[in-house]
Amino acid sequence: MPGTNLTREEAQQRAKLLEVESYEIDLDLSGAQEGGTYRSVTSVRFESAEAGAHTFIDLVAPAVHEVVLNGHSLDVASVFRDSRIELKHLEAGPNELRVVADCAYTNTGEGLHRFVDPVDQQAYLYTQFEVPDARRVFASFEQPDLKATFQFTVKAPTGWTVISNSPTPEPKDDVWHFEPTPRISTYITALIVGPYHSVHSSYEGANGQSVPLGIYCRPSLAEFLDSDAIFEVTRQGFDWFQEKFDYAYPFAKYDQLFVPEFNAGAMENAGAVTIRDQYVFRSKVTDAAYEVRAETILHELAHMWFGDLVTMEWWNDLWLNESFATYTSIACQAYSPDSRWPHSWTTFANSMKTWAYRQDQLPSTHPIMAEIRDLDDVLVNFDGITYAKGASVLKQLVAYVGMDEFFQGVQAYFKRHAYGNTRLSDLLGALEETSGRDLTAWAKAWLQTAGINVLRPEIETDANGVITSFAVRQEAPALPAGAKGEPTLRPHRIAIGFYELDDDSGKLLRADRVELDVTATELTQVPQLAGKRRPAVILLNDDDLSYAKVRLDEESLAFVTEHLGDFESSLPRALCWASAWDMTRDAELPTSAYLELVLSGIGKETDIGVVQSLHRQVKLAIDLYAAPVGRDGALASWTEATLAHLRAAEAGSDHQLAWARAFAATARTPEQLDLLEALLEGTQTVEGLAVDTELRWAFVERLAAVGRYDEPEIAAEYERDRTAAGERHAATARAARPTAEAKAEAWASVVESDKLPNAIQEAVIGGFVQTDQRDLLAPYTEKFFAAVKGVWESRSHEMAQQVAIGLYPAIQVSGSTLDATDTWLTAAEPNAALRRLVSESRAGVERALRAQEADA
Repeated sequence: MPGTNLTREEAQQRAKLLEVESYEIDLDLSGAQEGGTYRSVTSVRFESAEAGAHTFIDLVAPAVHEVVLNGHSLDVASVFRDSRIELKHLEAGPNELRVVADCAYTNTGEGLHRFVDPVDQQAYLYTQFEVPDARRVFASFEQPDLKATFQFTVKAPTGWTVISNSPTPEPKDDVWHFEPTPRISTYITALIVGPYHSVHSSYEGANGQSVPLGIYCRPSLAEFLDSDAIFEVTRQGFDWFQEKFDYAYPFAKYDQLFVPEFNAGAMENAGAVTIRDQYVFRSKVTDAAYEVRAETILHELAHMWFGDLVTMEWWNDLWLNESFATYTSIACQAYSPDSRWPHSWTTFANSMKTWAYRQDQLPSTHPIMAEIRDLDDVLVNFDGITYAKGASVLKQLVAYVGMDEFFQGVQAYFKRHAYGNTRLSDLLGALEETSGRDLTAWAKAWLQTAGINVLRPEIETDANGVITSFAVRQEAPALPAGAKGEPTLRPHRIAIGFYELDDDSGKLLRADRVELDVTATELTQVPQLAGKRRPAVILLNDDDLSYAKVRLDEESLAFVTEHLGDFESSLPRALCWASAWDMTRDAELPTSAYLELVLSGIGKETDIGVVQSLHRQVKLAIDLYAAPVGRDGALASWTEATLAHLRAAEAGSDHQLAWARAFAATARTPEQLDLLEALLEGTQTVEGLAVDTELRWAFVERLAAVGRYDEPEIAAEYERDRTAAGERHAATARAARPTAEAKAEAWASVVESDKLPNAIQEAVIGGFVQTDQRDLLAPYTEKFFAAVKGVWESRSHEMAQQVAIGLYPAIQVSGSTLDATDTWLTAAEPNAALRRLVSESRAGVERALRAQEADA
């Protein structure tokens, strides 16, 4: 939005000038049930290094009533504009500022979000401040390196609960006075306010440590809240992190709050983590969903140390914050003795790394340590490189320096920088001390360059099948057109696995493994493999230690094509699946061949997370990467397979549920749609399949998209499920209907009006775009380019990004879509953030065109 940016230079100048001591924030939320605005009073004490200096404090507010600096009232009209209050003539040493404003509740998931539950008609509030949205609630120096203590006082409606970073006090006359926090950054402060349901326990650690634990959700979700399972994962995380970090949990309590209409997965507010309440499962889900939820819980818990206790100086180290939390959460799942998910590296390879490889091949690819010039840059940088490539490279770093040495360095880092701010060099310095490795060249190659390497084996054997020579060839493909930087060869720490088919079990078992450093050159000889008999399958990057695209040699590829499902271990299967998917996206493997591979091997795939990923990838491949002439045949084959697997799956199993969802996503013939209707109505059943609330909606949404269901049926289903989730599903189903009127109505509600809350807007966009409605949606290409810049300039970041990504004509895979995009990029002169998002979507169409040509 206009006037809300902040540059890195401005932040650096302000940090040199100021040291912030404390905030006292007084909020009157007593009218929250009705909405509108609320009174916000901020008193901030800070020191200035210079007398007479000028600076500013950040605030986004409909009205400012009073600004008092060091006892002098300032003229509001002259000092407040856009998102800043100008502060002139500071005193050297202590200064005190008081700001009285009216701030606004939002329905966008930014600032102080207000949601009314259709079940009880009660309002529920929560804050979301990352990156720059504390300033929507109180006046603040909105940058991570100006840490301070925060003391909140909140007036709330009678009977409500208020939760913040500090322990929850007893209210007096509906006013909640919280104790000051430790020194933390503005973006991890938090308030969660409303008639929330709660469950309480504690973590009992070593040396008499006791940390109060709380879990919160809306009362309408309380019957589904599996608090015991959530506490169990949380305690495992406390045990593992405190041992590995050798630093006691740094806050007074730990609450986890499942909140409505949350834009992200979760947020690491100190001691008061907010989590999307879709993680309170209303219906049966597969174990993959529980694993993802556990990873989210552990990710946010890891942030209490890495991010909250020790915080990046500026947002260019956002990657380190997120990558560290991602890496350690997966490691905790993999190595914690009581973990339910020791196979978590399989999930990481299968989902996180796939995301990273996709992001790293876009024209917006950037070094892991990105150049973050301002807030606009960071807002679009919560991407697959920041989270997934960064975590992959940390995994590579752990392999490079050794796990014990890595955590010893982390321990020193926490002790040295507690409650302070750091740069990457602070962590690398600690790791060099503990490992004895010089990380300068490693950091330059991995963190300061963009793009992805390809590793291929080069094998020579004699007449008896004995290896006479083995080398690893490394390639650095050209970066995508428009990307900055040069292709880079990198040092890789990898394992090479030899796999043989065991006659007794019929399983592919690892017969041998070597671990080595691949040098930053084109060819690395592996002499220790010479003299060994060539196995059935040779797998580079076994155990997934490094970050690289891996190709199989011809013999291994031929064998894997016949036996992919036969690997005994899930990780090599996932690596082979990922390689096949990567080749399909790169137009090296036709979509028809990928479909054939999945159809032949998926029946033996036991890892439910991998199965569900394959479902999504096959659907995407057929919709976007298949040659149009063969698409209907491929869809027919796939849908028939989903139904056959649904009928064959073990009754009541995760696989049965996953196949039911896959079938619902693609059912198309009259007989298949009749079956969906019959399952909904209960006139037919599949043994063990519970057609519960969420599965019912999956069926309804498909029947709406093919024109079988219209408003009466959708409204009737909503009557069965008059909840927030039901509202979202009904919005999706209405927008999915295959009529010009339904599309026009959906488009108008999102693009021509700005009244929808974030979650409903997302639901409408999800229903609007249907891949089997290409012709119906064709006129919206022109409408998108006519509208998107205006939307971007007039909406909040989250709401505008939903539109820019979700309504881009990605399913119109044609040269004319590329031409329309190029014309717009030239003529519209969008800002850097919007240009990046549209260019990424354009790259998806370009990739799809190449894949379609390969498939043809």
